Amino acid sequence: MTTDAHPGPLRVLVFGAALRAGSANARLASLVVRLISDTGATVDHAAMHDFDMPLYDGDVEAATGLPNGALALRDRIEQSDAFVISSPEYNGSVPGVLKNAIDWVSRVRPQPFRTKHALLVSASPSLIGGNRGLWALRVPLEHLGTRVYPDMFSLANCYQAFAEDGTLIDPGLRQRLTETVTAFLSLVEADVRYVCLERRWYEFLGDRTEAPITQRAEG
Repeated sequence: MTTDAHPGPLRVLVFGAALRAGSANARLASLVVRLISDTGATVDHAAMHDFDMPLYDGDVEAATGLPNGALALRDRIEQSDAFVISSPEYNGSVPGVLKNAIDWVSRVRPQPFRTKHALLVSASPSLIGGNRGLWALRVPLEHLGTRVYPDMFSLANCYQAFAEDGTLIDPGLRQRLTETVTAFLSLVEADVRYVCLERRWYEFLGDRTEAPITQRAEG
C-alpha cells in the first residue's frame, strides 16, 4: 500500500531566464504561473534579478563562498517539488546568465538540482521558438540529476502570440501549453505523493547518494 508522503499542494518554482523585465519569456512564465495556480498548486514566481550573482570563479568561491544570489536560488529550488524555466535562446544556445546560475548552484552540497522535476519552455520571435536553446539547457540540468520533462513548449513568433490579457491568441497553442503543464504536474504529483519513480536519474552511471559528487563546475 502506498503512503501519502506529501499531504500539501504541490510547490512549483517558475521563473523566466531573461533579465529584461518586458521579455516574452517573462510573459510566458507569468502565463505558466496562472496555469499552475489554476490546478491548486502553490507557485513561487521568481525572476532572474532575484538571483543576482557574479560570473563563476573558483578563486572567488574559495575566498568568499557562494554568492547570496546562488544561495537564494538554492533555497527556492529546495523548497519546491519542481521548477519551470522559461528561457530565451541566445545564438542557438543557453543564455549566459542562466548557465552561470546553474554553475554556481551546482557547487552546493547536497546538490539541489538532483531528483527535482523540471519543465522547460521558451518564447522567441524566430520560427522555431527557441527550441534549440531548450535542447542545450537540458544537458547541464540532466547531468546534475534533474528529471527534465520529455515534452518541451516553444512559442514561435512570440511578439504576435500574446493577447492583451496575457493568454495565447492561438487556441491550438493554448491547448498544447495547458496540456503540457497539466501532464507535467501529474507526473510530479505521482512521484511526490507516491514515490513511484526510482530515485536515480544520472548521466554518470554508478553514482550513489553516499559517494562524493562530481565537481561539475570546475574548469
